Amino acid sequence: MATSDEIFSKVQEALVEALAVDDDEVTPEATLVGDLGAESIDFLDIVFRLEKGFDISIPRGELFPEDILTSADYVVDGKINAEGLALLKERMPFADLSGFEENPEVQEFATQLKVQDMCNFVASKLDG
Repeated sequence: MATSDEIFSKVQEALVEALAVDDDEVTPEATLVGDLGAESIDFLDIVFRLEKGFDISIPRGELFPEDILTSADYVVDGKINAEGLALLKERMPFADLSGFEENPEVQEFATQLKVQDMCNFVASKLDG
């Protein structure tokens, strides 16, 4: 069982390599998009590096549920509706979505994800 420090260290290493940022920029509170400059293409690299670094499998859509964010059932006028928010929370128990709930614009979703959310996700996969 990996400790939270060990998980953070490996997540930090994956993000440093995938995003070409410095170690000290990758803090638990840093946002992937806003603080670290991740773009949509980077998320594929991040998933690959997490899978390799932790010897886990991350099915498409598990870490970043784009199916919800692009569904007409859940997106109305560019915002996630209550049903979509409930589904996001159910599928992403590792992420703090409280800030996103206040302004659930689809284009803002990625700006909410923090390094700590990635660590929580990996920990849940390792416990799983």
